Amino acid sequence: MCGRFTLRTPPTLLIAHFDLDVQSQRQLAMFEPRYNIAPTQEIVVIRTDPIDAHRTATLMRWGLVPSWAKELGGGPPQINARAETLNDKPMFRTAFRRRRCLIPADGFYEWHGFENSGPKSKKQPYYIHRADNQPFAFAGLWESWNGPANTAGSGESRLVIESCTIVTTAANKRLSELHDRMPVVLATRDYTSWLDPRIEDTATLTHLLTPCGEDELTFEPVSTHVNRVANDDARCIAGQRSLFD
Repeated sequence: MCGRFTLRTPPTLLIAHFDLDVQSQRQLAMFEPRYNIAPTQEIVVIRTDPIDAHRTATLMRWGLVPSWAKELGGGPPQINARAETLNDKPMFRTAFRRRRCLIPADGFYEWHGFENSGPKSKKQPYYIHRADNQPFAFAGLWESWNGPANTAGSGESRLVIESCTIVTTAANKRLSELHDRMPVVLATRDYTSWLDPRIEDTATLTHLLTPCGEDELTFEPVSTHVNRVANDDARCIAGQRSLFD
């Protein structure tokens, strides 16, 4: 699964890596370093403009809200979507066909503890990233939700929320030491296919929804400083000895 992640890569490198069309300082502000991104927060999402095919970045709520939901907060945030059931779940099926996105990251966290270590034992956080600390992309899906009409004041308005989820798959052998699931990390060469809004035959995309190679990601124990969502600084990724050493 994926419940916390980082995006601390300098904007210039992100723009080059994802071939983004960024035209204003306001857009650049989206790429401020973040070390502890958590569910329901706004995160950077990349999608393809259906008119000119340029890749654009925007902010979306992490936790997918389907377009047909009657209200917000009707249950736990849908931060992850299992790759194996995307075509079966009404919440994700249409987005898989028509609203795919990239969610840029440069690392994510997983918590792990020994079995039978007691109900009060602490779990050790681990930081998972590329050995060269370069950015990558999670496979994502997005939706747009329109709230009820508000006719107060002049004219009619609606609350519009764009939201997203991270697609997960079975963990590769190395990461299975920490958890049996992991986010789908797309190869750079597959960004275009995943983003292409003209591809609605999802059968042509399922081969992308597999674990990345075992040598692509590494991990090490980090401080429990990351456990607190309010902590969003470099101490979150600082390596330390495992709690179980």
